[in-house]
Amino acid sequence: MDSKLIDILVCPVCKGPLVLKKEAQELICKVDRLAFPIKEDIPVLLEDEAREMNAEEEV
Repeated sequence: MDSKLIDILVCPVCKGPLVLKKEAQELICKVDRLAFPIKEDIPVLLEDEAREMNAEEEV
């Protein structure tokens, strides 16, 4: 995934920055503890598609 694209993407919930978790193919919002999937190199930034992260997961 292009790093320039990641720099301009924001969380659709809080409008905060997202962090790429390359090995899991997810974009992470640290504030909301949500993981948005990347499918076929396309970020899916829909709240309904996001996975809630538990407290033990590294952010």
